[in-house]
Amino acid sequence: MKLRSKLAIKCAKTTSYLIKKLNRGSGVTLPGYVARLIDPQILSTMASMVHEKTIVTMGTNGKTTTNSILYHALKAEGKSVIINRTGANMLNGIISAFVLSTDRHGQLDADYACIEVDEIASVGVLPQLKPDCALLTNISRDQLDRFGEVDITYNKLKTAVTSVPETKLIINCDDILSYALAKESQNSFVTYGISEQIFDDISRSEIRESIFCRSCGKKLEYDFFHYGQLGIYHCPNCGFRRPEPDFTASDIYFHDEVYDFDMDGMRIHSTARSPYNIYNTLSAYAALCGMGADRTHFQEMIENFDYGNNRESIFTIHGARVQLHLAKNPIGFQQKISLVLKDPNPKDIIIQINDTYQDGEDVSWLWDVDFQYLADANAATITTNGTRRHDMGLRLKYEDIPCESTTDMESTIEHLTKNGTKNLYVIVNYSGLYRTNHLLTSMQDQEKGGSLS
Repeated sequence: MKLRSKLAIKCAKTTSYLIKKLNRGSGVTLPGYVARLIDPQILSTMASMVHEKTIVTMGTNGKTTTNSILYHALKAEGKSVIINRTGANMLNGIISAFVLSTDRHGQLDADYACIEVDEIASVGVLPQLKPDCALLTNISRDQLDRFGEVDITYNKLKTAVTSVPETKLIINCDDILSYALAKESQNSFVTYGISEQIFDDISRSEIRESIFCRSCGKKLEYDFFHYGQLGIYHCPNCGFRRPEPDFTASDIYFHDEVYDFDMDGMRIHSTARSPYNIYNTLSAYAALCGMGADRTHFQEMIENFDYGNNRESIFTIHGARVQLHLAKNPIGFQQKISLVLKDPNPKDIIIQINDTYQDGEDVSWLWDVDFQYLADANAATITTNGTRRHDMGLRLKYEDIPCESTTDMESTIEHLTKNGTKNLYVIVNYSGLYRTNHLLTSMQDQEKGGSLS
């Protein structure tokens, strides 16, 4: 290893240590920036030290959970794995994941690297990583001020994958955009998809990013939609159609709040409470097969896997069940509304909408979500919170759904868990996730501590 690379690693580790020592954050982004300043090629150097395979996970929805499944599947086979588990998926966060995994001599000892990559950052990251596999979950609209319309994301991803022609793609063929991207690239690819209609009317909504043929421009015909533009499609003009997937999940059954399904000869009794997590499981399994990785313990691992990732967490506070959910874009929020409506019991709902750079400063996407379904959610109260709480309240007002607003999340949770339905849903976007998770954990731990004393 070059002296410059060793110096970059040393300085990055020192930066991370100081950040944590001074309680200035988690130290998972700035170390990568420091390392890159000293050695601009540090990521390429680190990636070349991975013994077996590197896989990147990209896409608008599901990439953090899918990347975590890959990580746990490989660890279950006794492999040493690098992961940017905190979701630090821009260039500096990815570099940090590598350099902070080195030993005291600056050496990396890892069999695999599972790296989540932001779609916009992919153009700069993939040529340096040169991954063996690139998994694409789906392409849909996200933060408008960062990503713009969906074609911008599509073009960025296409540029990224075509810059690494030796990389095998793992593609959701139910998504016309993802499948078209694979067809237009020169990369080899493996497909996965679900041929059963498992998403309800609320999940499907009318959020359609692209329902036109990428070959001839004519409107596609669908046998049915899963959600967004995902579904079973064909072009009546040129014949372009959704292929039979290489990997699929079938005989999908929902009971006791979780899903069972068949996949590659296995009957999976999962802990997944949402149908989109079947997609995440299927995509990860397809990627493991595509890499030729060992899957001996996959079924045991996935049947005990926690899909929450701190983005779907359940707490008990004052005897109330409190669920925390992340919703960061229209399709994601639609899935959360579907999840809320699956619960027939009376409930209280808090929706926190912020507009930081991390969230996206443009919150006009709220008008793309079918909030009218919340009128049938058996909600005793709905409370809005966050810097854009009034925008959220106005959106609900247009659906004739009454709500209140609050600037004090902790007091509101305290009140609702003591005096409410004992069934509280808290839905937040990005910047509120860590803070709210920490708050709910603290309130739960404080109650446990009080009961022990």
